[in-house]
Amino acid sequence: MSLCDRLAKCYTGAIHDAMRAMGFSDFTLPQSLRPILPEQSLSGRVWTVSGRVDRTIDADTTLLEWTGLLSKAPKDHVIVCQPNDSTVAHMGELSAETLQMRGIRGYVVDGGCRDVDFLLRMGFQVFCRYFTPRDVVGYWLPEAFEQPIKIGDVEVHSGDYLLGDRDGVVVIPAAQAEAVIGRTEEMMATENKVRTAILDGMDPQEAYRTWGKF
Repeated sequence: MSLCDRLAKCYTGAIHDAMRAMGFSDFTLPQSLRPILPEQSLSGRVWTVSGRVDRTIDADTTLLEWTGLLSKAPKDHVIVCQPNDSTVAHMGELSAETLQMRGIRGYVVDGGCRDVDFLLRMGFQVFCRYFTPRDVVGYWLPEAFEQPIKIGDVEVHSGDYLLGDRDGVVVIPAAQAEAVIGRTEEMMATENKVRTAILDGMDPQEAYRTWGKF
């Protein structure tokens, strides 16, 4: 089973606990990023994008650059975008349909989204900070791909692994992904033992002392 498949069987709380126990810090994206599909998790390898506001650009240039982003995004990845903007939507219906058709798993943006009802019907997962009908035309450009970006306190690199669910989003550095996912799987197995014991009547403090996990 691939790392992505194994990660998809985890949940963010377990990944968080494993990474905390392993000494990691600054791996949880800001809680202001919320999923439009809370019941649907998102996992996979990261492909990064950053952008900038440019009030001098014309509509044609904007859309050429934006469709270039859609063309470059690699199949089976999660796009993570730092738009450096809090005004417009950085994802919408036609773009989401294009990405979904091209095999993109989902989109995480420290910015906005629009056409949300369409995206909900499509089942295309987006984590974002806000909704707005305003689009990027004549205002915003993607400018860098596969370069390190920072969202909140987290530095995100292309090739990292990401898991998002109703609780939030965690990012796992690529070099440590195997170890983190393995540790998470072990902790989840221990949690299952604790849960079973408590449901069978064991005192919770005794269960914690027995397995060292709660």
